Amino acid sequence: MEIPIIQIGNSKGFRLSKTLIEKYNIKDKVELILEKGYIIIKPVSRPRNDWEKAFKEMNENDDDQLLIDDVFEDENPEEWN
Repeated sequence: MEIPIIQIGNSKGFRLSKTLIEKYNIKDKVELILEKGYIIIKPVSRPRNDWEKAFKEMNENDDDQLLIDDVFEDENPEEWN
């Protein structure tokens, strides 16, 4: 695929089509990897970006209970001493 290089202020750049942006889930940033004469454009993924907010809401809604007990019924903590 060929795309034109365009003037952006004092710099130059290129535009990615909406189709490519959606297909590769590109949000706010990309990572440029320079490797053996190639430039690789990789979407920046932040899968845990909003976890703090989600955990806070879970706590406020009293929805942060353990799904599995900390200590199992047949477990003897004294064995670990």
